[in-house]
Amino acid sequence: MSKILGIISEYNPFHNGHLYHLNESKKIVDPDYTIAIMSGNFVQRGNTAIIDKWGRAEMALRAGVDLVIELPTLYSISSAENFATGCIKILNSLKMDTTLSFGSECGDMSILQKCADILLDEPPEYVSILKHELDKGLSFPKARENALMMYLNDIRKYANVLSGSNNILGIEYLKAMKETKSKISAVTVKRVGTDYNSVETLNEFASATAIREMLMKNADVSKLLPKASYNVLLNRLKYGQVVTDVSKFEKEILFKLRTMTLEEISELQDVSEGLENKIKEAANSCNNLEDLILMIKSKRYTQTRINRILLYALLDITKEDIQEAFKTTSYIRVLGSNDHGRRLLSELVKKNKRLPVVTSVKRFEDRNNNKVLKMMLEKDILATNIYTLGYESNSKANLDYTKKMIAL
Repeated sequence: MSKILGIISEYNPFHNGHLYHLNESKKIVDPDYTIAIMSGNFVQRGNTAIIDKWGRAEMALRAGVDLVIELPTLYSISSAENFATGCIKILNSLKMDTTLSFGSECGDMSILQKCADILLDEPPEYVSILKHELDKGLSFPKARENALMMYLNDIRKYANVLSGSNNILGIEYLKAMKETKSKISAVTVKRVGTDYNSVETLNEFASATAIREMLMKNADVSKLLPKASYNVLLNRLKYGQVVTDVSKFEKEILFKLRTMTLEEISELQDVSEGLENKIKEAANSCNNLEDLILMIKSKRYTQTRINRILLYALLDITKEDIQEAFKTTSYIRVLGSNDHGRRLLSELVKKNKRLPVVTSVKRFEDRNNNKVLKMMLEKDILATNIYTLGYESNSKANLDYTKKMIAL
């Protein structure tokens, strides 16, 4: 059986740090094929991707990935736990000899696995500490970090593990693998350069966050991306097809929230404990997203969680939608491949004839009888149609039907 390297990504955009991770992962795994499962046009922290999913897929392929699969929108803009579960379920469905490689700040799999085991198994003592921390009014991420430190009682070894964005996702991947009884294995590559949220640069390395901020200021980012990635980015910049931030849709979001009832807002994913009242009040009194978020956010509700709720409103994503999506196995939406990747795709289809592979949206719609997959794909199509409204020009709808998958 072919050996697969699986990478979960946003590539927003694909930069030198991503190239380092890809190359190091290949050295460790020595795969026959490399697959990237990549977020679409909206990403996990409740924001837009800087360029569309096809452009970012091309970046990945030109860097050495063989096959790029889109992570459905219902997974890609969800919590870290749901994001990770969606990704692992897709990798599981391939039924191949797969090794997942993810970047992490700590670079120590034993530490990450220990944290994952505790967070999944939830020993009574840990749960008691967590409840005590939540009762202080802390956000769930902060309360969980504090509770884990106190439970492990080894601050030197475990300090800041849950404050690293890549560590958090890595732990969630390991949790999802254990919970789904996954047969895939995992390795981690220590992150180099700056932190995930850093806006600083270090030689040729900078976080995707820093690169996006530099692009908003028209700064030169050419040394921070592989040449092929930079050329793809330049092409999108040339044609005004860059969406720098979710604020591009602030009027659409405010319109949605103002026209939704309290009950409709309460049905949005991640809205709980009467938060709909605060959201409605803020939407009725604010004229921009910055003020809206400031009015809603608190110790309990982080800005990232609020950002995701705003995307759920924009894309009509409810708690029920998320629940239904996680009861089923997702389709395999192919965004692009090279010759090598097309051979893998053929191998996947032969091995599992029931695997719902999407290379043509229209053809899949005509043949698909699964109502949940239909709903999930409709959210992906809606996400693209809204995303292109952020373009300065060529803001065409229905690209999921007309845009061919990238073939190198």
